[in-house]
Amino acid sequence: MITVTGSVETKLSAEKAFAFLSAFENTSEWDPNTPVMDKLTPGPVAVGHRYHAESEFRGKRQSLEYEVIELTENHIKLRGHNKTVTAFDSIDVSPSGTGSEVKYTAEFSINGPAKIIQPLLKPAFMSLRDPALNGIRDTLNSLAAA
Repeated sequence: MITVTGSVETKLSAEKAFAFLSAFENTSEWDPNTPVMDKLTPGPVAVGHRYHAESEFRGKRQSLEYEVIELTENHIKLRGHNKTVTAFDSIDVSPSGTGSEVKYTAEFSINGPAKIIQPLLKPAFMSLRDPALNGIRDTLNSLAAA
């Protein structure tokens, strides 16, 4: 498994930051590598809710189906899957001063015969981290200023 993780400080309160980030359909607003994130399940986010994502990876668009598998007042974890990859995305938000700290973790496991090249793909997966973290910070800070 390849793990990509990092944290950012934001000016938005932890409650508001988590409300925005746990509405996973907002992902395309902060993650430049995920131009499409459609909510498939109506209503407020809950365990079992599903999403359709289209992510850019190594110049190709990949479709994944995500499902919320854990949800608390400051933590959400989703499992995404397609024929070539299984991904687990976790977001944890905690208060920090007058704002919040957001920890984002993505874990990737290659499925099928391509699994043998998983170690070679680590740099490509790591390249997704900073744009996502910068997007989280900048988007939440812009919401705090609004």
